[in-house]
Amino acid sequence: MAIAEKNILNRLYFIAGGMFLFALLIAIKLADIQFVEGDKYRELAKKNNTQNFTIPANRGNVYSDDGSLLASSVPKYNIRFDAVTVSSEDFKENLVPLSKELGAMFGKSPSYYQNLLRKARANKNRYLLIAKNLGYTDYIKIKKMPLFRKGPYKGGVIVIQKTVREHPMGKIGARLVGNEDRENPGYYAVGLEGAFNEKLSGKDGKRLKQKIAKGQWKPVYDENEVEPQDGYDVVSTINVNIQDIAHHALLKQLEEYEADHGCVIVMDVKTGEIKAVSNLGRSQDGGYYERYNYAIWESAEPGSTFKTVAMTVALEHKVIDTSTIVDTKEGKVRLYGRSITDSRRGGYGKISAAKALEVSSNIGFATLINDAYKDNPKKFTNQVKAWGLDKKVGVTIKGEGMPVIPEEGDALWSRNALPSMSYGYNLKMTPLQILTFYNAIANDGKMVKPHFIREIRSWNQKVETFGTVVLNEQIASKTTINKIQEILKNIVKRGTGKSLYSENFSMAGKTGTARTDYANAVEWNKDRKYVSSFAGYFPAENPKYSCIVVIHKPSTKKGYYGADVTGPVFKRIAQKIFTDSPLKAQVTNVDAVDIIFQKDFENYYGNAQKHYKKVPNLKGMAGMDAVSLLENMGLKVTIEGNGSVTAQSIASGEPIKKGQTIILTLS
Repeated sequence: MAIAEKNILNRLYFIAGGMFLFALLIAIKLADIQFVEGDKYRELAKKNNTQNFTIPANRGNVYSDDGSLLASSVPKYNIRFDAVTVSSEDFKENLVPLSKELGAMFGKSPSYYQNLLRKARANKNRYLLIAKNLGYTDYIKIKKMPLFRKGPYKGGVIVIQKTVREHPMGKIGARLVGNEDRENPGYYAVGLEGAFNEKLSGKDGKRLKQKIAKGQWKPVYDENEVEPQDGYDVVSTINVNIQDIAHHALLKQLEEYEADHGCVIVMDVKTGEIKAVSNLGRSQDGGYYERYNYAIWESAEPGSTFKTVAMTVALEHKVIDTSTIVDTKEGKVRLYGRSITDSRRGGYGKISAAKALEVSSNIGFATLINDAYKDNPKKFTNQVKAWGLDKKVGVTIKGEGMPVIPEEGDALWSRNALPSMSYGYNLKMTPLQILTFYNAIANDGKMVKPHFIREIRSWNQKVETFGTVVLNEQIASKTTINKIQEILKNIVKRGTGKSLYSENFSMAGKTGTARTDYANAVEWNKDRKYVSSFAGYFPAENPKYSCIVVIHKPSTKKGYYGADVTGPVFKRIAQKIFTDSPLKAQVTNVDAVDIIFQKDFENYYGNAQKHYKKVPNLKGMAGMDAVSLLENMGLKVTIEGNGSVTAQSIASGEPIKKGQTIILTLS
């Protein structure tokens, strides 16, 4: 008995000693934490309870020349539902009224939402998607619905806000304005957005926040806090009306000729301001969209539009005159072992140099330029380079193609190089680079740099302005320029562009047709491919705008000559601009230009003057006109498609509610 009691007592002593030792170790560790490593653990605690948050800067807007929005950042909201956090009583009480309101808002039956919410509840879904990409107005409506009005903890509503970049003009001019990189959110590489990304982005700020109950964070004062600096606004030279005209004129022709792709550029002659750029490529399903910036990037053989450059060189050097006679034979000759042909069977015979440009004779130009420069070809190429045609124009938008102007001694040079260059082969230029030269002809010899931006603004204050930059004060003598201007007018009156001529308004320009993908002659003859173009300006006297249209690989079954494929696009653009903005000195009878266009304008103008209390019938109205009309009434407009209005989400006759969104379907 005594031995057993002694064993028990020993065990108690052992346990007590162990506990004492354990307590001692804890005390030592606490002392170590408090006095030795205290600063370290206090810092860790601080880090776990406080955190620096990035405050994103608001991205600046991109505007057109009249202040219309081309790109803007707007908040969008995704709504999700936590089916677990809501009490059973609240869920049962609000299920039916909530489902009714969701059904009414999103056009689905209340039973659909009842089943959806019940299933989420049964599966303990804490992140059920209710709606996505909502505007602020719809977000507020959802927040006020039964159950959701109780907030995130009792009502289970989860709101995820994001900022998205919207383009009021939709896909029109998308490559020009620029888009966010899908694989790299927040990064802009193309168009105006890419060129001025640094200016538009602004600078993010930072703010210290402290973690409080239920995982929430509250701001705390910190002397290192940095406020975000919003991005600057960019005011472009783009005119939304001309952009819309150019887009639809190009689209119509691409569809009609089943072409691969094409582009249009419209430029102000005096200032070099780019008023419109449209780039459309064919998709796999046969539709067209803004695929690449062909107008700035695509460097290719220009074909006959380069004959104007060759003619200007020869006239300026006085090696020919407009009256110089050239023998085009019977439409086919061989020069240095290579066949050169004209489009007209039987040829043009003996014609003047001016006539050779009017009818676009390849033989005529190859003969004229070869005879004048074969002993000194660098005299020709040096003049072309003196005008800067061998260099990029240097526009702010990224991705400008590099021109190729070979000269004697280059790998591309041969005896055939010079005659080939005279009619637009064996060299490469982008549409913008070609237009820069034609614009100089329209501008009486002064070559100005094309530009896309007027100014950069901060809160309506000018930060930086971009004016006209003169690249070459006078590319050629007044005499030479006047002769070229007269020939370009005659091309439209009686030359290759005569099908475009109109007595009611004047145009001047040059057609172009070039072979493409012809390296394999056998394959090319089986499936011939061409590039059609038209470059010029309007009106022919005192020009206001220069323009180039380039269409690649039209269906040869339907046509491929520049006068047939691209000329009508040029004419349609000039005609529509004349109708909307008549230039009295050149247009003698605006009403006779195009009755349909005039009626469209009168219809829009008449509608714009009315004081509407109800939504008007917009069907058949041009999309851009309808947008202007509705915005003046205080409505928000979303457009789907291009062209004229075929449907409207708010029926005509409905009372107007300011701030309401109306969706227009165009085709």
